[in-house]
Amino acid sequence: MRRRPMRRRLRAGPACAAAALLLTVLCTGQAPAAAPPGRADLDQATVERLDEAITAVMRQTGIPGANVGLWIDGRGDYVRSFGVSDTSSGTPMKTDLFTRTGSVTKTFTITAVLRLVDAGRVGLDDPISRYVEGVPGGDAITVRRLAEMRSGLYDYAEDPKLQASLKADPYRTWTPRQLLDIAFAHPAQFAPDARWQYSNTNTVLLGLLIEKVSGKSLGEFLRQEVFAPVRLSDTVFPTDAAMPEPYAHGYTDFTPTGKTADASLWNPSWTWAAGAVISDLDDLHDWVPVLADGRLPDGKPLVKPATQAQRLDVEPTGHPGISYGLGIMEVNGWFGHTGDLPGYESLAIRLPSAGATLVVLVNSDINHENGSASDLIGKTVTEIATPAHPWSSPAAARPTAPGPSPNSSPSPPR
Repeated sequence: MRRRPMRRRLRAGPACAAAALLLTVLCTGQAPAAAPPGRADLDQATVERLDEAITAVMRQTGIPGANVGLWIDGRGDYVRSFGVSDTSSGTPMKTDLFTRTGSVTKTFTITAVLRLVDAGRVGLDDPISRYVEGVPGGDAITVRRLAEMRSGLYDYAEDPKLQASLKADPYRTWTPRQLLDIAFAHPAQFAPDARWQYSNTNTVLLGLLIEKVSGKSLGEFLRQEVFAPVRLSDTVFPTDAAMPEPYAHGYTDFTPTGKTADASLWNPSWTWAAGAVISDLDDLHDWVPVLADGRLPDGKPLVKPATQAQRLDVEPTGHPGISYGLGIMEVNGWFGHTGDLPGYESLAIRLPSAGATLVVLVNSDINHENGSASDLIGKTVTEIATPAHPWSSPAAARPTAPGPSPNSSPSPPR
C-alpha cells in the first residue's frame, strides 16, 4: 500500500554549482541528541544499537546523508533518515526523497527481459545477434550470458576516454549505440562463459533487445511490465537529466580536479539500461521482495516460477562470498543488488530465510578507505539485526564508478 501520493514535478537540469568539500555536515559525525527522524518498531534495544552504529558510520565516512530501511517479518520495521539532503542549505534528509539507484536498475531491466521470456518472445539461450546487430562474437553470446555477466564483452564504463568525457561534460546526452561503439572498440576480455566479469555493456545490450522485441521504448516497457504490476508509483526511468521533486542532492568527487560537486542533475544517459532508474526508499522496499521471491504482494507471479528459479541459480564470481545469477547477486543469503553512480549509492537486498528486506540510500559516492558507505551501513545493520547473515561489503575494494578496477581482477557488482 502506498504511503503517499505520487509526485510528478520534475526539475530539469541547468548546470549545478560545485558544492563545498564535505566537511562536518550538521548531524553527520555528531551523535544525535534524539532519535533520527523516521519510524521504528523493532525492539528498543535493537533500535538504539542501530541508531548509534549508523551514526558512527556516518561519522567515519563523512557522507552527508542516508536513508535506511529494514523490514523483518514478525519483528518490525526500522526506517530512519540521517544527516542532510542538501549541504548548501542544511536541509535534513527525509525518507521520501527521490534518489538515483545506479546499478539496482539492472534488476528492473533483467526482470523486463524475463517477462519477454515468459511471453515466449525471447529465449534465454538465444544469441544476442538475433536481436541486436553488430555485436562482436554475437552469435556465441546468449541472452543468459549477458544477464549473468559472463559474456566477456568489455565494460564501456571502464574506458578512459569515456571517463574523461564524463568529467569534462557530465550533462552530455549519450545514446546506447555510442556506448556500445566504445565497448566494441576494445577486444573481448574472454570467451563467452569462460568466467564472470561485471560489464555495463551487457545490460545496455539487453535494453536494446527489449526495445527491438517489444517495439516500445525501454522506459515505456519498464513502466508497463515492471513498475505498474508492482505498483511502484515513485520509480522512474528518466529520458533526460531531470529529477522528480523532492530529491536528495548527490555529491561526488568524480570531477576534473577531484573536488566535491553536486551531481544531482548530471545526465545519467551514459548508464541507460544499466543504471539510470530513479526511485525512493518505499518503492525499493516494495520491489526487493518481488525481485527475490518472484511474486507480487497478492501472490501472483511477476515471472513464472521456473524462470524465477533460473534467475536465482547463482554462480561464484571469483570474489569471495559473492555469487551472481540473472541480474541479481547473492551474499551470505541476501539477494538483490548494489548500485552507484556519481553522487549516489544504493543497496537493495532481501534475506528470504528471515523475511528481511534492507534498503540503504546514500547521497554520495565518495568511498571511504574501508569501502563504500552503503556497503558499510549494510554491514553494520546486518551484524546487529541478522547476525547469522551479515552483509559482507562485497565492493570494499572497488573505487567509485565509473572508474578502473584497482587491479586486474574483475570488479565486483556496483
